[in-house]
Amino acid sequence: MSASHLSLDPDQLDRKERYLLMVSSVIPRPICWISTISGEGITNLAPFSFFGAVSSDPPTVMLSVGRRRDGSHKDTARNLLDTSEGVIHISQQQDGATMVASSEGLPPGQSEIDHLALETVASDQVRPPRLRETAIAMEAKVVHHREQGNGPVDLFLLEAVRFHLRHDLLVDRLPDAGQVEALGRLGGSLYCDTSTPFIIERPEQVSPPPSGR
Repeated sequence: MSASHLSLDPDQLDRKERYLLMVSSVIPRPICWISTISGEGITNLAPFSFFGAVSSDPPTVMLSVGRRRDGSHKDTARNLLDTSEGVIHISQQQDGATMVASSEGLPPGQSEIDHLALETVASDQVRPPRLRETAIAMEAKVVHHREQGNGPVDLFLLEAVRFHLRHDLLVDRLPDAGQVEALGRLGGSLYCDTSTPFIIERPEQVSPPPSGR
């Protein structure tokens, strides 16, 4: 028996229905747990799952930050617009509760890092600090910003200018997915991690036919 499908026109859905459809369909999503700093020197830490890799040369990622209900910028977006710097952390399964807690939405003058008593170290090339025990951290600088969609959302391209990788989670100098147990976002309050990766071999590339005779 062939599978049947529910076909939906997003233009026929309201804003909440479109959001739920997106976050339940684009899965799993890596999580950008990003520290930023305001022009006044107040640190901020927040997670976002509308996030992904864009380029490896130079290393560039995409981050989408939604607006507040009143249309104003969230602290992360405002800080990136003001200072153009952040540190992107890849969350581990063991960090999940703390990562979610950092999304509480504190007043702009209060730091999530201080509120959660998280230990940090100074970054090498950017002002925001990085979390000391995180598995992977990328110091990054904004290279592009635009408003996107009907919200709108603030869409940033950030270039990673320094990587910090925990030695105990590396194999051949690269992060080992199984050991990192990186968190991914699903729909609603559901998450997954990379603790049980599996292999699917890629097909060999077919050599092009010889040119001419």
